[in-house]
Amino acid sequence: MTLAAVVAAIMFIGVIAYAVFAGADFGCGVWDLTAGDARKGAPMRSLIDESIGPVWEANHVWLIFVLVYLWTGFPQAFAAICETLFVPLTLAGFGVVLRGSAFAFRKLAPTVAKARFFGAIFAMSSVLTPFFFGTVAGAVASGRVPLDGSGDRLRSWATQASVVAGVLAVLTSAFLAAVFLTAEAAAQGATELAAACRRGALAAGAVTGVAALAGIGPLRHDAPMLFDRLNGRALPVVLLSGAAGASSLWLLWIDRPRHARVVAVIAVAAVVAGWGVAQYPWILVDVARIDEVAGARPTLWSLVGVFGLAAVTVLPSLAYLYWFAQTVPATEGSVRTPAGVESSQDS
Repeated sequence: MTLAAVVAAIMFIGVIAYAVFAGADFGCGVWDLTAGDARKGAPMRSLIDESIGPVWEANHVWLIFVLVYLWTGFPQAFAAICETLFVPLTLAGFGVVLRGSAFAFRKLAPTVAKARFFGAIFAMSSVLTPFFFGTVAGAVASGRVPLDGSGDRLRSWATQASVVAGVLAVLTSAFLAAVFLTAEAAAQGATELAAACRRGALAAGAVTGVAALAGIGPLRHDAPMLFDRLNGRALPVVLLSGAAGASSLWLLWIDRPRHARVVAVIAVAAVVAGWGVAQYPWILVDVARIDEVAGARPTLWSLVGVFGLAAVTVLPSLAYLYWFAQTVPATEGSVRTPAGVESSQDS
């Protein structure tokens, strides 16, 4: 493996981490959106707040990590992607900002109406952001990003492959979030809420499986190279993803949410890893290989060194944050009612 390939592999670790951790956060927006009215949906929305509140900002570290490594290690590819796909990237960026702002403002909303407004922004942004990130991945994987950045600003990502990738990004995020929420509700002793989350996870998992099967035809037609490699050298990773996904559904069915959470993470990570294995050695499919557009060797060695330093400083801190968020109980083991709902009782 060349030095450039090592840097690309390190960068892809960040892609997988962002898909898993931020994906679970984004998926919460689906369940926030479908939770019901202010009173009926209060327990679910409170659970979401308690689950992602301590970690949602930290999870975007992985996005920054990926962008910096792409920009520094493969500047030509970074420029090409940003020029051709600036529309979905901009929409995804707005989604990240609006989602975070709405999530923070909703907690301070003095009335149900304002809480509902910010909640709608949070939920819709949580759904649209992974979709647009998925369309970017689909455009790159289908070979629609020329190295000079002259790709069509609309048709490069408004394609069958991009739509399939966007839809699967939303559905896998929703599934992962539902599994996490099920485990969190069960840990708090909220039996009815855990059962509702478990039903949602089972439904999301089934829909994701159907969508993945339905996407085979469009992917074969629109991204033939990726399709062939997913059925070739990446097939073991694809099978691992399918087996892990089925196992997580079975564990949910027998009410083992904590075990299902681990296996669901493996399933989603394997989906993203399968894409990386299938695309290698291309960084822009059918356009540029990793070694062809890599930066200078001193730059690449610097990126390897930075990752080594991060592995012994930043990663333990993030691991402690995730552990702490999971082990410290919520307020007295119960799900709180959001402030907006409480204020409505006095109005």
